[in-house]
Amino acid sequence: MSRTRLRWASAWGVGSFAILTLSLAACGITDDAGPEGNGGAEYSARPRTTAAPTSQAPSDWTEPSRWAALPRNERVDTRGNQVGFPQSTEGAVAMLAAASNTTVEAGRTAVDVQLGIYESYMAQSDHSDVNAERIELQAIQTDKKIRTDMGLPAGSALPDGAYVRSHVIGFQVVKESGSEVSAWLLSRATTKPGETAKERGTYTRSLVAAIWEDNDWKLSSAATQRAYQQAGSNEKPPIVAPGDESFNRGGWTAIREAS
Repeated sequence: MSRTRLRWASAWGVGSFAILTLSLAACGITDDAGPEGNGGAEYSARPRTTAAPTSQAPSDWTEPSRWAALPRNERVDTRGNQVGFPQSTEGAVAMLAAASNTTVEAGRTAVDVQLGIYESYMAQSDHSDVNAERIELQAIQTDKKIRTDMGLPAGSALPDGAYVRSHVIGFQVVKESGSEVSAWLLSRATTKPGETAKERGTYTRSLVAAIWEDNDWKLSSAATQRAYQQAGSNEKPPIVAPGDESFNRGGWTAIREAS
């Protein structure tokens, strides 16, 4: 049993927008985020992503045994997204993390985020009018859900200090080559409904894959489907925070922020 005590907390279902976009482009599969600490609010737009409660700071921190400082991007595109990662395994993981590190806040909606991911990171084989429309419609519902759970009127602007964020904190490579890399991502999703409100969050685990295309790494639904087929019935890495002893036993590599 983990030495870290766990408590359920609502994350308003932000999950990983990159995974949402990828799954919608692939086949529209969605799952909910599991039990919520606020009495059952559900979120049905998180595909193939498993969530666990955030953990309190453990009294006996176990230092992660594997750390990685992921390579930086070469440029920022017109959407303001980081692109241009090196053709290496860690370069692919860096792109997957960049696409999954998302924020919805005042002046930035889920529609902005998800269409930005679609345009900046998706492989050309996943680009179509149908997928773009599906992603936009789902993002509109996500924005409505966020506001409903925050007690805000539909279509209203988020107040200052309110946000929904997802940040990748660890990874585990599944398969790697010079042209295709798949990996489990461990993320922390946090929400705050206002300036003085308490931040709440969950940890999520997602499997996603990238292909090398046009001199950069791109999210690929076909590669992700191959990754799921390869993973099969293999044991999934645990959803645990860095500092928990199970983080190391589960094979996670912690991400060290570049200075």
